[in-house]
Amino acid sequence: MRFVLPGGTGQIGTILERALTAAGHDVLILTRRPTREGEVCWDGATLGRWAELIDGSDVVVNLAGRSVSCRYTPANLKTMMDSRVDSTRVVGEAIAAAARPPRVWLQMSTATVYSHRFDAANDEATGIAGGTEPGVPDYWSYSVEIAENWERAQERADTPHTRKVALRSAMVMSPDRGGVFDVLSRLTRLGLGGPVAGGAQYVSWIHDQDFVRAVEFLVDRDDLAGPVNLTAPAPLPQRAFMRGLRSAWGVPAGLPATRWMAELGAFALRSDTELLLKSRRVVPGRLRDAGFAFRYAEWPQAADDLVQRARITRRPGVTPVPLAS
Repeated sequence: MRFVLPGGTGQIGTILERALTAAGHDVLILTRRPTREGEVCWDGATLGRWAELIDGSDVVVNLAGRSVSCRYTPANLKTMMDSRVDSTRVVGEAIAAAARPPRVWLQMSTATVYSHRFDAANDEATGIAGGTEPGVPDYWSYSVEIAENWERAQERADTPHTRKVALRSAMVMSPDRGGVFDVLSRLTRLGLGGPVAGGAQYVSWIHDQDFVRAVEFLVDRDDLAGPVNLTAPAPLPQRAFMRGLRSAWGVPAGLPATRWMAELGAFALRSDTELLLKSRRVVPGRLRDAGFAFRYAEWPQAADDLVQRARITRRPGVTPVPLAS
């Protein structure tokens, strides 16, 4: 099949391209700065010659959007919103104009759309949308607004011949350098992998292999459309999540961090504490109901596999191994 990945040069795009290419698919990347074969220039906001690649393709997986790994300043939040909404809108315009539109459009979204909560898990049917929780920073609601506008841009696209799925993804855990697992692993190996602000907040996650398999599953399932949670079925409190990561790395302990220490650390990393402090308790209701079987449903087993792969890829001259389908 022919896959087109707008915004496919980031961590998730790299994971998908590696796996899809290894499986024999034709993969094309749309990026602002093409540097190699298979990459085509686009600006993420206006139609151009890149739209010709959409016409006749089988699957579009739109991953475009400014990274959330930054300080949540007003300017950065606006860029997050605009980059997601504009790219989704223009992908929809390209699909609508295609003589042979793709049969499925998978649109990246986020599990952050759900409420900060501890009492119960959020699935697609019963989950509570965030934005009105008491006792959380006001700007957290803007992250939810970004997610809602992101999905709304796909919903509004006039693409009657293309099935549309919004991928409400949790953090994708991969041993690739620069990803969230890599950052957390470095902190853990430095002895800083303890609970943050008590560690009761839930962490939702998905192993990179299950993420790829879920994408392939959704491509094949013509009966699934709309929002789908891409998360492992067992979210866990942050203190347990970090305990599992420390165990996988063989690190006996990790220093805890208070809320103000988390603020300092986030500032140093040019990130934001929402990524650490929001309780994302999200489960994959629709995937489970459709019969999707996770290979890594529990975090300890996933962490062990990721650490083992990370140790191998850190050896000189070793390149990442494509994921098996």
